[in-house]
Amino acid sequence: MNLTISDEAAAWYINEMNLKNGDTVRFFARYGGCSTVQSGFSLGVSTDKPINAATQTEKNGIMFFIEENDAWYFDENNLSVTLNEKFNEPEYHYKK
Repeated sequence: MNLTISDEAAAWYINEMNLKNGDTVRFFARYGGCSTVQSGFSLGVSTDKPINAATQTEKNGIMFFIEENDAWYFDENNLSVTLNEKFNEPEYHYKK
């Protein structure tokens, strides 16, 4: 499983979450909602610190990561986060 974040998406998170150099952003499985990879769950985002990261990537001084205990949610898919410029919000793309 790989995690990629576009420069534009990283800038969006930095602005929206008031992130500073060295901060960390976690993508995790959240109960409820809908997704294309797990029925009854959706993708959550928080500013937690990593404990046992399954994958991580750094953009603009911010580490984005997924914990090992949330890897099941992605069902062996890679996660790519881009910015939808029309709606000015992140888009999440899952691909094996």
